[in-house]
Amino acid sequence: MKIGFIGLGNMGAPMAANLAAAGHQVTGFDLSAACPADVARADSAETAATGAEVVITMLPDGAILRSVAAQVTPAMTPGAILCDCSTVDVDSARAVAALARDAGLGALDAPVSGGVAGAGAGTLTFMVGGDAVSFATVQPLFDVMGQKAVHCGDAGAGQAAKICNNMILGVTMAVTCEAFALADKLGLDRQRLFDVVSTSSGYSWSMNAYCPAPGIGPNSPADNDYRPGFAAELMLKDLRLSQQAAEMVDADTPMGARAMALYEAFVAAGGKGRDFSALLPELAARGRG
Repeated sequence: MKIGFIGLGNMGAPMAANLAAAGHQVTGFDLSAACPADVARADSAETAATGAEVVITMLPDGAILRSVAAQVTPAMTPGAILCDCSTVDVDSARAVAALARDAGLGALDAPVSGGVAGAGAGTLTFMVGGDAVSFATVQPLFDVMGQKAVHCGDAGAGQAAKICNNMILGVTMAVTCEAFALADKLGLDRQRLFDVVSTSSGYSWSMNAYCPAPGIGPNSPADNDYRPGFAAELMLKDLRLSQQAAEMVDADTPMGARAMALYEAFVAAGGKGRDFSALLPELAARGRG
């Protein structure tokens, strides 16, 4: 396919590179980042979108997505598909889908899970909202960039699935870190705690696959001085999106709200630029205050 790719940061660049390596014709644009090998560089977002069968965006937030969509949709060929892989608010996803439909385009919101490592390895999971025809058209590209793509429903459903998933992740990581900090104060060896929890009812991805305690379980950012696989400020962004959505639909999410508050305090206290699992040493170093 002929693909325009807008947003070549830590996630977008390896995704675009994987598409090019698979034989697709990829033209990329970013305000500052360089294009990866085999990706042609455009001088504007509009140029990257012109003539493309699929335009993929990977952008920081909903306001930027809305702005870029307003720029590129007039340049796109009717029948082409705008596929946004950013993590943004549900309202922005739905607004961009409506803009695309009005321009005679297909539209998908397709946020991802798997982080920078998954983007490089082509093992991302895509949570996709939009019409079934557009999903089927873009499915071969999802297969290149990831290991799984789930069609979650109409426009905005992909973003809804992403923020629900990451609200669970934020809450489970926070309580996993709390459990290790409590175990320390109770004199319980961390490895023994892992051996019990990882094979019993406390099992979770945060414990078993991404353990926040160094030297325990599979290799994780905790074993690399908490250099980010998923930065704390990005977790905070997703938790804020979950609470924004909860307020919009009058949903009661007290655990999500508490996790957001914990990560707000952690990021403000110096957690920015560290992995979201670095909440453990922060909790372990203090008491109940």
